[in-house]
Amino acid sequence: MQIENKVIVVTGGASGIGLALATRFVKEGATVVTVDRNAELGTKTAQEIGARFLSADLSLEEEVKGVIDDVLAKEGRIDLFCSNAGVALGAGPETPEHIWDLVYRINTMSHVWAARHLLPHFLERGEGYFLNTASAAGLLTELHSASYAVTKHAALAFAEWLAITYRNQGIKVSCLCPEGVWTPMIEHVPFLQQTAISTDELVEKTLEVLRRDGFLITTHETTVREFQNKAADYDNWIGKMAYLRGKSQALVEQARNKKGAGEAHP
Repeated sequence: MQIENKVIVVTGGASGIGLALATRFVKEGATVVTVDRNAELGTKTAQEIGARFLSADLSLEEEVKGVIDDVLAKEGRIDLFCSNAGVALGAGPETPEHIWDLVYRINTMSHVWAARHLLPHFLERGEGYFLNTASAAGLLTELHSASYAVTKHAALAFAEWLAITYRNQGIKVSCLCPEGVWTPMIEHVPFLQQTAISTDELVEKTLEVLRRDGFLITTHETTVREFQNKAADYDNWIGKMAYLRGKSQALVEQARNKKGAGEAHP
């Protein structure tokens, strides 16, 4: 896919990965609409990069539909829909039901709702492109949040199904599965910070795959290698992940203690 002159929607576009993608799309000559629930930040950043902004709560189907209807009415079409919004909340099974539900709605169902309400437009035109942001956690796992790991697995599974089902009808699908990227989401995850890349690096890797209409977009060489290891020897992989989880927890505790010591002795 070439970006110039395309109409592109980017959800979760007020900051982080979404903003980085939107910024580059504008520079490449696209008409860009960013979407976020943070209206103040979203309006500010959209004005700065030359995009139009829509405020929406993507945990609600009617608001996802509202975004699509608005863009189709004002821009006339959508060429690429970047379903990028995501949240990282909760820990294990003890996480309250309303948190599980919120994470599921944003990390998984927002992709489903976007497809539900945009596919008729794409199919009528005989073309259209979904870029769904999942996570390397969708291929592997997340070491601390069960709800994040589960919903990102589901997001990847849905992207796969979408790509298979509509491939022969002109619909293209890519799934972005990054490891650590320097955004607010990894602020309290020192384990990911050790190998985190910049959002600019992520954008380059994303565009490289979009330009050849590829499906899987990863940001680190380790992702596919570990995915292969997982498939080849699941027991060994689980043992390795358990070991890494222990190391990650130690880093979190170390950072917490360091912060506490700093607060006590400014």
